[in-house]
Amino acid sequence: MTELETKKAAPPAKIKKRRWSKDDTELSLLALPTFVWYLLFCYLPMFGVIIAFKDYKITPGASFITSLFNSEWVNFENFKYFFGLRDFTQILRNTILYNVVFIVLDIALPVTLAIMISNIYSKRKSKTYQTLMFMPHFMSWVVVTYFVYAFLITDKGLLNSLIRALGGQNINWYGEPKYWPYILVIMHIWKSIGYSMVVYLASITGIDSTLYEAAVLDGANKFQQGRYVTLPSLRPIIIMMFILSVGHIFSSDFGLFYQVSRGANQPLTPMVATFDVKIYQMLVNGATSLGKTAAASLFQSVIGCITILIANGIVRKVDRASALI
Repeated sequence: MTELETKKAAPPAKIKKRRWSKDDTELSLLALPTFVWYLLFCYLPMFGVIIAFKDYKITPGASFITSLFNSEWVNFENFKYFFGLRDFTQILRNTILYNVVFIVLDIALPVTLAIMISNIYSKRKSKTYQTLMFMPHFMSWVVVTYFVYAFLITDKGLLNSLIRALGGQNINWYGEPKYWPYILVIMHIWKSIGYSMVVYLASITGIDSTLYEAAVLDGANKFQQGRYVTLPSLRPIIIMMFILSVGHIFSSDFGLFYQVSRGANQPLTPMVATFDVKIYQMLVNGATSLGKTAAASLFQSVIGCITILIANGIVRKVDRASALI
């Protein structure tokens, strides 16, 4: 038997099973708090979706679980109620249109600012600009609301004082709905642009410097470097942020739309009412059952999951490497 035949006849070597090591134990212990947190606050509460299919009523002296099982099944009646609301079309339009604007601006502006700041030679100035832009992200909408009120209040507001100084008349900002789409967009950008910019800036620092050196040797200026080197390198993170943003297209920042507008009351309601605001108003309204608000929230969550899967599927067909799933 030749040597080649001997090798062919030899049985394949058995793959040794990997044993549990000390590193596995340490990593598992580190991951345990996160696992418990997700289990308690993300997966265990999913049992509550049953409320959306029941006419939930509290049984006197009984626990939540007992009241839940004693409540009558109504199937999809709670969803029919939500879809049949008189202002359902209005809140659907507001939620989608605001989020479309936010998605576009949350990509275009932070990427532009990140590229600009990355080209600042002075490290001190660069850090100062980053800090100033990032600080609003940590401010509560409750605090921001008072600042906005100080600007917009009719008699003593800063904007109306400036308008009067220029010879104009006071504007009742809280009584004119036509101004609020612009106010909400400006406030959203002001508060969120710093966080997104830092994410993109961190990605820019990870780009291989030899790419820029090659571009300089080819005679590329700063604009061309940003267009042909920085933007293509940022493509994966931009796509990831886009997919995550699309997943929230049926949600809204409750603090922005409810707090800043000081309750989303008339006459501002047509311009500031979104799904989150409407669900909250249904919840605090004693005439609306808990099952109806749960149905509205479940619809919002399910449709958000569907949109993020659709967006990921489209990205996967165009650029498989950039897809999240």
